[in-house]
Amino acid sequence: MAVPFTYHSKAQSTFKPPLLANENAYLGDIVSSEKDNAEKPMSAGFYRLEKGTPLEYTYTYDEMKIILEGQFEISDETGQKVTALPGDVFYFPKGAKITFTTETYGLAFYTGQREKM
Repeated sequence: MAVPFTYHSKAQSTFKPPLLANENAYLGDIVSSEKDNAEKPMSAGFYRLEKGTPLEYTYTYDEMKIILEGQFEISDETGQKVTALPGDVFYFPKGAKITFTTETYGLAFYTGQREKM
């Protein structure tokens, strides 16, 4: 039985993620495999942070991000701190406590394997 792929044309420029936290942190899934694989669903979408309140986030699942536009300052509780620029790729393991901030804005594409809610 043939299985089709899913396509989202120009998603980077047309998808507007909803507000996640504070006044400036936006995140939204473009696609999730929850219907196809309820045991280990994967989700992918966009994260946008605008200048303002830093976002402090503790990961309850593994996630990867690639920076697409702008810049982020990303730090963790070990003291590691990086200025993230377009093309940079990050892996955030389950349990990581991460702080995201920006002087302007940043846009990233993420994929993660969240536990079923």
